Amino acid sequence: MQRRAGWWVVAVVVLGVGLGLNLLRPAAGTAQPAGGGAGGPKYTIVDTEGTNLLVVDNSTNTMYFYTVDPDKTIGDDLHLRGSVDLNEVGKPTIKPKATKKAEGGK
Repeated sequence: MQRRAGWWVVAVVVLGVGLGLNLLRPAAGTAQPAGGGAGGPKYTIVDTEGTNLLVVDNSTNTMYFYTVDPDKTIGDDLHLRGSVDLNEVGKPTIKPKATKKAEGGK
């Protein structure tokens, strides 16, 4: 009889812990706000080597590409060369937007 009482105590504890964990977890299907949302980072650095920088603006879904001028070194100013609208991902082609300087203008 003592054994059965022990198993009931274990079963009630396991059931209580399982029910408690189930009630504390976030609801399934809770949507996250688009564009990084509250609490998420505004920018994400994708790649950098000191002479270039790829960064994503999470609020606008835009990736920006910066590089130093030719014949410059690490530590020199990075200049915006172009951007890509990441909402276009999945299409057969994506057209990047070049800045005036990257196109050859000043």
